[in-house]
Amino acid sequence: MPLVTGGGGFAGCHLVEHLTGEGHPPSAPLHAELDLCDRESVVAAVGELRPAAVFHLAAFSSPKLSWNRPDEALLTNIRMTLNLLEAVREQAPAATVVLVGSGQIYGEPATLPVAEDAPLEPGNPYAVSKAACDMLGHQYAQAYGVRVIRLRPFNHAGPGQSDEYVLSSLARQVAEAEAAGGGEAVLRAGDTSAARDFTDVRDVVRAYALAAEVEPGAYNVCSGRCVTVAELIEVVAAEARVPVRTEVDPALLRAHDPREMRGSHERLTAATGWEPQVPLTETVRATLDWWRARIGTHKTRSTAKHE
Repeated sequence: MPLVTGGGGFAGCHLVEHLTGEGHPPSAPLHAELDLCDRESVVAAVGELRPAAVFHLAAFSSPKLSWNRPDEALLTNIRMTLNLLEAVREQAPAATVVLVGSGQIYGEPATLPVAEDAPLEPGNPYAVSKAACDMLGHQYAQAYGVRVIRLRPFNHAGPGQSDEYVLSSLARQVAEAEAAGGGEAVLRAGDTSAARDFTDVRDVVRAYALAAEVEPGAYNVCSGRCVTVAELIEVVAAEARVPVRTEVDPALLRAHDPREMRGSHERLTAATGWEPQVPLTETVRATLDWWRARIGTHKTRSTAKHE
């Protein structure tokens, strides 16, 4: 039986749905049952469940907020990961741990696409915490023989994502403009020339599930393609039901972000046959439809309250 931490989060919900659809219903997500920062509780839970695989997605996951709360980002992510690895080592030593990290641990690499043997140069406190967790996983595999798969997902997007992230933010702004019945959607964005490697979350969680069967080590999860924010806006505009105009918001500019980021998924593909399948247009459409439904439901409830 697989165990998912962070099963109530963006990717976690999709992973639970994927595992259930594959006929492997996971146990209740750990985050709903206990405090992952409480080592004794984690050890007891893993000892009771004896999972064959653990997918560790629970995390302080905001690069933006990590600048203001670096202690929380670092200490929370490291403590949760350490507690889980210790629990598996003591209570379920035969289990596979799929440790979900971040492609942000590479910082701004010297060459693209970036492969798993590139040096780690994390550029924000969140990325530092994920690099530390990645190294913890490596150390537990080397020192204790725990079967740890270290995944390094790049930007992923899709329905259910927080509007802190670029595609979901753009989709929310369009959906709100559509619901308001205005003449156009004015999209506030940061650096529209920044280029990122986007993968649909449904492809990402498919990679997570497949990774439970590979040899221990580090694996990128990415599309291998770069898309600028300006190009992303064009795709969003093509799916919008109102005209779209963009305004650069200085508050959204991030001085420490890399200009361009693109990964190589050759290692994961060689090990599992995984390839991204969902096109960017479908990711945008699904994200827009999710926000349309969410805003439409909220608007209906708000109207009903005043009737």
